[in-house]
Amino acid sequence: MSRSARILGATALGVVGWATLVEPRLFALRRHTLPVLPAGATPLRVLQLSDLHLAPWQHRKIAWVRRLVELRPDLVVLTGDLMGHRFARGPLLHALRPFSEAGIATAFVHGSNDYYGPIPKNPLKYLLEPSRRSTRKPDLDNAELTRGLTELGFVDLNNAARRIELRGTELELFGLGDPHIRYDRPEAMREAIAGLAGTSETEDSPTRIGVVHAPYQAALNALLDSGAELILAGHTHGGQVRVPGIGALTANCDLPPRLARGLDVWYDAEHAAFLNVSAGLGASIYSPIRFACRPEASLITLEAVTG
Repeated sequence: MSRSARILGATALGVVGWATLVEPRLFALRRHTLPVLPAGATPLRVLQLSDLHLAPWQHRKIAWVRRLVELRPDLVVLTGDLMGHRFARGPLLHALRPFSEAGIATAFVHGSNDYYGPIPKNPLKYLLEPSRRSTRKPDLDNAELTRGLTELGFVDLNNAARRIELRGTELELFGLGDPHIRYDRPEAMREAIAGLAGTSETEDSPTRIGVVHAPYQAALNALLDSGAELILAGHTHGGQVRVPGIGALTANCDLPPRLARGLDVWYDAEHAAFLNVSAGLGASIYSPIRFACRPEASLITLEAVTG
Protein backbone atom coordinates (compact mmCIF):
# COMPACT_ATOMS: atom_id res chain seq x y z
CA MET A 1 0.00 0.00 0.00
CA SER A 2 1.36 3.39 -0.98
CA ARG A 3 2.03 6.11 1.57
CA SER A 4 -0.72 8.32 0.10
CA ALA A 5 -3.23 5.46 0.37
CA ARG A 6 -2.31 4.92 4.01
CA ILE A 7 -2.71 8.62 4.74
CA LEU A 8 -6.09 8.67 2.96
CA GLY A 9 -7.24 5.61 4.89
CA ALA A 10 -6.13 7.07 8.22
CA THR A 11 -7.88 10.34 7.41
CA ALA A 12 -11.11 8.53 6.53
CA LEU A 13 -10.98 6.56 9.77
CA GLY A 14 -10.35 9.77 11.70
CA VAL A 15 -13.34 11.48 10.10
CA VAL A 16 -15.60 8.50 10.84
CA GLY A 17 -14.39 8.34 14.43
CA TRP A 18 -14.92 12.06 14.93
CA ALA A 19 -18.38 12.00 13.31
CA THR A 20 -19.64 9.03 15.32
CA LEU A 21 -17.80 9.16 18.66
CA VAL A 22 -16.86 12.79 19.30
CA GLU A 23 -19.00 15.44 17.60
CA PRO A 24 -22.40 13.87 18.48
CA ARG A 25 -21.47 14.49 22.15
CA LEU A 26 -20.24 18.08 21.73
CA PHE A 27 -23.49 19.78 22.76
CA ALA A 28 -23.55 23.49 22.00
CA LEU A 29 -25.76 26.46 22.86
CA ARG A 30 -26.59 28.76 19.95
CA ARG A 31 -27.64 32.28 20.99
CA HIS A 32 -29.74 34.83 19.13
CA THR A 33 -31.33 38.19 20.00
CA LEU A 34 -34.48 39.32 18.19
CA PRO A 35 -36.47 42.61 18.34
CA VAL A 36 -40.06 41.37 18.44
CA LEU A 37 -41.56 42.55 21.75
CA PRO A 38 -43.64 45.73 22.21
CA ALA A 39 -41.79 48.94 23.02
CA GLY A 40 -40.73 49.08 26.64
CA ALA A 41 -41.17 45.35 27.25
CA THR A 42 -38.79 43.43 29.51
CA PRO A 43 -36.57 41.01 27.53
CA LEU A 44 -37.64 37.36 27.49
CA ARG A 45 -35.37 34.34 27.13
CA VAL A 46 -36.73 31.46 25.02
CA LEU A 47 -34.96 28.12 25.12
CA GLN A 48 -35.66 25.88 22.13
CA LEU A 49 -34.94 22.15 22.41
CA SER A 50 -35.43 19.88 19.43
CA ASP A 51 -34.73 16.41 18.10
CA LEU A 52 -33.33 14.83 21.23
CA HIS A 53 -33.98 11.36 19.75
CA LEU A 54 -33.32 10.25 23.28
CA ALA A 55 -32.29 6.70 24.13
CA PRO A 56 -32.25 5.48 27.75
CA TRP A 57 -28.47 5.05 27.87
CA GLN A 58 -27.65 8.60 26.74
CA HIS A 59 -26.85 9.83 30.24
CA ARG A 60 -24.53 12.62 29.05
CA LYS A 61 -27.33 14.16 26.98
CA ILE A 62 -29.84 13.82 29.80
CA ALA A 63 -27.49 15.55 32.25
CA TRP A 64 -26.74 18.35 29.76
CA VAL A 65 -30.44 19.02 29.16
CA ARG A 66 -31.18 19.06 32.90
CA ARG A 67 -28.44 21.65 33.46
CA LEU A 68 -30.03 24.02 30.94
CA VAL A 69 -32.45 25.09 33.67
CA GLU A 70 -29.51 27.09 35.04
CA LEU A 71 -29.95 29.46 32.07
CA ARG A 72 -33.20 30.56 33.75
CA PRO A 73 -35.25 30.81 30.54
CA ASP A 74 -38.68 32.40 30.70
CA LEU A 75 -40.10 29.98 28.15
CA VAL A 76 -39.01 26.56 26.86
CA VAL A 77 -40.26 25.35 23.46
CA LEU A 78 -39.87 21.67 22.49
CA THR A 79 -40.04 21.24 18.71
CA GLY A 80 -40.49 17.49 18.49
CA ASP A 81 -38.70 14.19 17.91
CA LEU A 82 -37.96 13.95 21.61
CA MET A 83 -38.16 10.14 21.61
CA GLY A 84 -35.42 7.97 20.14
CA HIS A 85 -36.21 4.58 21.66
CA ARG A 86 -39.36 2.79 22.82
CA PHE A 87 -38.12 2.85 26.42
CA ALA A 88 -37.12 6.53 26.39
CA ARG A 89 -40.26 8.11 27.84
CA GLY A 90 -39.18 7.85 31.49
CA PRO A 91 -35.64 9.17 30.90
CA LEU A 92 -37.07 11.95 28.71
CA LEU A 93 -39.47 13.15 31.40
CA HIS A 94 -36.59 12.97 33.89
CA ALA A 95 -34.48 15.16 31.58
CA LEU A 96 -37.26 17.76 31.26
CA ARG A 97 -38.56 17.73 34.84
CA PRO A 98 -36.23 20.53 36.09
CA PHE A 99 -38.12 23.04 33.91
CA SER A 100 -41.38 21.97 35.52
CA GLU A 101 -39.93 22.09 39.03
CA ALA A 102 -38.59 25.61 38.37
CA GLY A 103 -42.04 26.77 37.22
CA ILE A 104 -40.80 27.63 33.72
CA ALA A 105 -43.51 27.90 31.06
CA THR A 106 -42.96 25.10 28.53
CA ALA A 107 -44.78 24.21 25.31
CA PHE A 108 -44.35 21.36 22.82
CA VAL A 109 -45.27 19.87 19.48
CA HIS A 110 -44.59 16.31 18.38
CA GLY A 111 -42.41 15.00 15.56
CA SER A 112 -42.74 11.73 13.66
CA ASN A 113 -40.32 10.00 16.01
CA ASP A 114 -42.70 10.65 18.88
CA TYR A 115 -45.05 8.19 17.16
CA TYR A 116 -42.63 5.81 15.42
CA GLY A 117 -39.64 4.08 16.98
CA PRO A 118 -36.36 4.06 15.03
CA ILE A 119 -35.59 1.32 12.53
CA PRO A 120 -32.50 0.70 10.37
CA LYS A 121 -32.59 2.67 7.11
CA ASN A 122 -30.26 3.32 4.22
CA PRO A 123 -28.52 6.57 5.30
CA LEU A 124 -28.04 7.60 1.66
CA LYS A 125 -31.82 7.77 1.25
CA TYR A 126 -31.81 10.68 3.70
CA LEU A 127 -29.81 12.68 1.16
CA LEU A 128 -32.05 11.82 -1.76
CA GLU A 129 -35.60 12.48 -0.60
CA PRO A 130 -37.74 13.29 2.44
CA SER A 131 -39.02 10.16 4.17
CA ARG A 132 -42.65 11.43 4.61
CA ARG A 133 -45.49 9.25 5.91
CA SER A 134 -44.52 5.85 7.25
CA THR A 135 -46.43 2.79 6.09
CA ARG A 136 -45.89 1.28 9.55
CA LYS A 137 -48.42 1.40 12.34
CA PRO A 138 -47.23 3.84 15.04
CA ASP A 139 -45.40 1.76 17.63
CA LEU A 140 -44.82 4.37 20.36
CA ASP A 141 -47.48 5.31 22.90
CA ASN A 142 -47.83 8.94 21.89
CA ALA A 143 -50.90 9.45 24.09
CA GLU A 144 -48.87 8.40 27.12
CA LEU A 145 -46.01 10.69 26.10
CA THR A 146 -48.45 13.59 25.74
CA ARG A 147 -49.97 12.78 29.12
CA GLY A 148 -46.52 12.74 30.74
CA LEU A 149 -45.62 16.13 29.26
CA THR A 150 -48.92 17.76 30.19
CA GLU A 151 -48.67 16.37 33.74
CA LEU A 152 -45.41 18.31 34.00
CA GLY A 153 -47.48 21.39 33.19
CA PHE A 154 -46.30 21.69 29.59
CA VAL A 155 -48.64 23.18 26.96
CA ASP A 156 -49.64 20.98 24.00
CA LEU A 157 -49.50 23.08 20.80
CA ASN A 158 -50.24 20.30 18.29
CA ASN A 159 -52.83 22.00 16.05
CA ALA A 160 -53.62 24.20 19.04
CA ALA A 161 -53.04 27.64 20.56
CA ARG A 162 -52.52 29.16 23.98
CA ARG A 163 -52.06 32.70 25.31
CA ILE A 164 -49.70 33.26 28.25
CA GLU A 165 -48.18 36.25 30.02
CA LEU A 166 -44.49 36.43 30.92
CA ARG A 167 -42.87 39.40 32.67
CA GLY A 168 -45.75 41.66 31.72
CA THR A 169 -45.74 40.68 28.02
CA GLU A 170 -48.53 38.66 26.47
CA LEU A 171 -47.49 35.87 24.12
CA GLU A 172 -49.72 33.97 21.75
CA LEU A 173 -48.31 30.51 21.09
CA PHE A 174 -49.71 28.29 18.34
CA GLY A 175 -48.49 25.22 16.55
CA LEU A 176 -49.08 22.42 14.09
CA GLY A 177 -48.83 18.67 14.25
CA ASP A 178 -45.92 17.25 12.29
CA PRO A 179 -46.32 17.91 8.54
CA HIS A 180 -43.61 15.32 7.83
CA ILE A 181 -46.24 12.64 8.47
CA ARG A 182 -49.15 14.91 7.52
CA TYR A 183 -50.47 15.33 11.04
CA ASP A 184 -50.71 19.10 10.60
CA ARG A 185 -54.23 20.56 10.70
CA PRO A 186 -54.01 24.29 9.88
CA GLU A 187 -57.77 24.79 10.15
CA ALA A 188 -57.85 23.33 13.66
CA MET A 189 -54.99 25.63 14.63
CA ARG A 190 -56.75 28.66 13.19
CA GLU A 191 -59.94 27.78 15.07
CA ALA A 192 -57.91 27.54 18.28
CA ILE A 193 -56.36 30.95 17.60
CA ALA A 194 -59.79 32.43 16.89
CA GLY A 195 -60.96 31.06 20.22
CA LEU A 196 -58.41 33.27 21.96
CA ALA A 197 -60.07 36.45 20.70
CA GLY A 198 -61.19 38.74 23.49
CA THR A 199 -59.06 37.04 26.15
CA SER A 200 -56.30 39.66 26.18
CA GLU A 201 -55.76 41.51 29.44
CA THR A 202 -53.48 44.20 27.96
CA GLU A 203 -53.88 46.91 25.34
CA ASP A 204 -50.82 45.72 23.38
CA SER A 205 -51.22 43.07 20.72
CA PRO A 206 -49.63 39.79 21.84
CA THR A 207 -46.30 38.71 20.40
CA ARG A 208 -47.07 35.67 18.27
CA ILE A 209 -44.82 32.60 18.15
CA GLY A 210 -45.54 29.73 15.75
CA VAL A 211 -44.19 26.23 16.40
CA VAL A 212 -43.83 23.18 14.15
CA HIS A 213 -41.53 20.20 14.00
CA ALA A 214 -40.75 19.82 10.29
CA PRO A 215 -40.40 23.16 8.44
CA TYR A 216 -42.24 22.28 5.25
CA GLN A 217 -43.03 25.43 3.32
CA ALA A 218 -46.82 24.98 3.50
CA ALA A 219 -46.61 24.69 7.29
CA LEU A 220 -44.40 27.75 7.57
CA ASN A 221 -46.82 29.68 5.38
CA ALA A 222 -49.76 28.62 7.55
CA LEU A 223 -47.97 29.90 10.65
CA LEU A 224 -47.00 33.09 8.83
CA ASP A 225 -50.58 33.67 7.67
CA SER A 226 -51.71 33.27 11.28
CA GLY A 227 -49.55 36.21 12.31
CA ALA A 228 -46.41 34.53 13.64
CA GLU A 229 -43.57 36.96 14.27
CA LEU A 230 -41.19 34.16 15.24
CA ILE A 231 -41.36 30.57 13.97
CA LEU A 232 -39.51 27.76 15.72
CA ALA A 233 -38.84 24.44 13.97
CA GLY A 234 -36.53 21.45 14.07
CA HIS A 235 -36.44 18.17 12.11
CA THR A 236 -33.54 18.93 9.76
CA HIS A 237 -30.69 18.08 12.16
CA GLY A 238 -28.99 21.00 10.40
CA GLY A 239 -28.32 18.58 7.56
CA GLN A 240 -26.54 16.32 10.08
CA VAL A 241 -23.51 16.10 7.79
CA ARG A 242 -22.40 19.50 6.52
CA VAL A 243 -19.68 20.11 3.95
CA PRO A 244 -17.32 22.89 5.09
CA GLY A 245 -17.72 25.85 2.78
CA ILE A 246 -20.95 24.46 1.33
CA GLY A 247 -23.23 23.66 4.25
CA ALA A 248 -26.10 21.21 4.46
CA LEU A 249 -26.80 18.90 1.54
CA THR A 250 -30.42 18.32 2.57
CA ALA A 251 -33.12 19.59 4.90
CA ASN A 252 -35.13 16.32 4.71
CA CYS A 253 -38.14 18.39 3.62
CA ASP A 254 -38.89 21.00 0.95
CA LEU A 255 -37.09 23.76 2.86
CA PRO A 256 -34.01 24.95 0.92
CA PRO A 257 -30.90 23.28 2.43
CA ARG A 258 -29.33 26.69 3.06
CA LEU A 259 -32.06 27.23 5.70
CA ALA A 260 -31.52 23.85 7.38
CA ARG A 261 -29.87 25.39 10.44
CA GLY A 262 -29.98 28.68 12.28
CA LEU A 263 -31.81 31.97 12.15
CA ASP A 264 -33.29 33.49 9.00
CA VAL A 265 -36.46 35.24 7.84
CA TRP A 266 -39.48 33.53 6.28
CA TYR A 267 -41.70 35.86 4.27
CA ASP A 268 -44.27 36.25 1.56
CA ALA A 269 -45.59 39.33 -0.23
CA GLU A 270 -47.45 40.58 2.86
CA HIS A 271 -45.84 39.06 5.97
CA ALA A 272 -42.45 38.25 7.43
CA ALA A 273 -41.30 36.34 10.49
CA PHE A 274 -38.02 35.31 12.00
CA LEU A 275 -37.42 31.59 11.49
CA ASN A 276 -35.14 29.57 13.73
CA VAL A 277 -34.46 26.01 12.61
CA SER A 278 -32.64 24.10 15.32
CA ALA A 279 -30.06 21.49 14.34
CA GLY A 280 -31.27 19.56 17.37
CA LEU A 281 -29.52 17.47 19.98
CA GLY A 282 -29.59 13.98 18.51
CA ALA A 283 -30.11 11.61 15.63
CA SER A 284 -31.45 8.12 15.07
CA ILE A 285 -29.60 5.45 17.04
CA TYR A 286 -29.07 3.73 13.69
CA SER A 287 -27.28 6.76 12.18
CA PRO A 288 -25.60 8.55 15.11
CA ILE A 289 -23.49 10.78 12.90
CA ARG A 290 -22.68 14.48 13.06
CA PHE A 291 -20.05 16.22 10.98
CA ALA A 292 -19.48 19.99 10.98
CA CYS A 293 -22.90 20.18 12.64
CA ARG A 294 -22.69 20.03 16.42
CA PRO A 295 -25.82 19.06 18.35
CA GLU A 296 -27.37 22.19 19.76
CA ALA A 297 -30.01 23.99 21.76
CA SER A 298 -31.04 27.58 20.99
CA LEU A 299 -31.36 30.40 23.50
CA ILE A 300 -33.26 33.26 21.89
CA THR A 301 -33.54 36.56 23.74
CA LEU A 302 -36.61 38.52 22.67
CA GLU A 303 -36.21 42.28 23.04
CA ALA A 304 -38.44 45.29 22.52
CA VAL A 305 -38.66 46.84 19.09
CA THR A 306 -36.84 50.19 19.03
CA GLY A 307 -37.15 53.16 16.74
